[in-house]
Amino acid sequence: MIASTARLPDSSDGAGAKESADPRCFWRDAFHNVRNETERRAAPLSPEDQVIQSMPDASPTKWHRAHVTWFFEQFLLRPFARDYQIFDERFAFLFNSYYVAAGPRHARPQRGLITRPGHAEVSAYRAHVDAAVVKLIEEAEDLDPLIPIIEIGLNHEQQHQELMLTDILDAFSLNATDPAYAADWDWPQAKTQCTAPGNVIAGIHLIGHDGEGFCYDNEQPAHQVLLQQVRLAPEAVTNGQWLEFIEDGGYETPNLWLSDGWACAEAQAWSAPGYWRKIDGTWFSLTLAGLRRIDPARPVCHVSYYEADAFARWAGKDLPSEEEWEVAAKTGALADAFGHVWQWTRSAYSPYPGYRASADALGEYNGKFMVNQMVLRGSSFATPAGHSRATYRNFFQPAARWQFSGLRLADHVC
Repeated sequence: MIASTARLPDSSDGAGAKESADPRCFWRDAFHNVRNETERRAAPLSPEDQVIQSMPDASPTKWHRAHVTWFFEQFLLRPFARDYQIFDERFAFLFNSYYVAAGPRHARPQRGLITRPGHAEVSAYRAHVDAAVVKLIEEAEDLDPLIPIIEIGLNHEQQHQELMLTDILDAFSLNATDPAYAADWDWPQAKTQCTAPGNVIAGIHLIGHDGEGFCYDNEQPAHQVLLQQVRLAPEAVTNGQWLEFIEDGGYETPNLWLSDGWACAEAQAWSAPGYWRKIDGTWFSLTLAGLRRIDPARPVCHVSYYEADAFARWAGKDLPSEEEWEVAAKTGALADAFGHVWQWTRSAYSPYPGYRASADALGEYNGKFMVNQMVLRGSSFATPAGHSRATYRNFFQPAARWQFSGLRLADHVC
């Protein structure tokens, strides 16, 4: 149900794909594919499902669908489509997210109060903008200045496609009936099994995006780093390993935890990963398919950075730095680097040496969040096809665990 056929070119095939086809057809088709994927993911949800907001960090599905549409209207159609007619001037206030330069915004924690426009009107808004974007792609005298905005807009929408699933699962977790988003959903199967220890990596390596294809500005500039000897586990930590952590008192031993993490765990009464619950002595988890019994062989999911850090300390290991993770992923040493769970690193989200955000509103996309967040690497089963690469830097606050987030361990070799 989750697997997406809507694909944007990744860093390895992007240039060839663009050169082998008429650019107008290429970008028109890419636009249609991504926009259709958003609607496919929203299709199992009722209008009532699409308006719910479970917490300030989450957003309603209807808001996601409208916000990514506003993005194209604001940054592509308004400046470049001379005959474009705004669908509704009020929508800019409702569906702007954090772009201060683009104008005032509805308060993020109150997005669930936006009952109007309704589901049908948001669908009409999407259709209106879609038609205008396609017309612009087909008729613009010069497509070159439009391509960077179309490309970031499509990648931006793919990010929200994943957020739609994380956010609706969090909302469903508050429903005593344990609803399923998709009854046929299941974890992806691992493509390979790597049980042998990973190779030791060390020395000077190039980090960051330094090739063809799309990347976000926070993946640049590419730069060299010096790594001490380290061996990353070839596979992510599993539910079975996490059950051992629980049974050994991992959530009851303050010496394993950072001070902020212990305070958070106590305040929120954490005793297991997010969405886990014990029923008649057996552990279950709420998934996109509803309540499922915990499979010890699957990667653990819905853990915060604080929990990941405590587990690593309990195991006598470390979390990898984002640089160590990237080097290991580029060498093919990680069996489940992509398509299962995002993996916490011990790296704080900060700018690469020489990073400069652009001065326009799109410069607010990443740079202003480079504080009080931790980096995750890889991707999850909910990440759209073509939206994963070794240099991708995801980031969340250390207490966040409603994301599809897990971990792998690192062993620093003396």
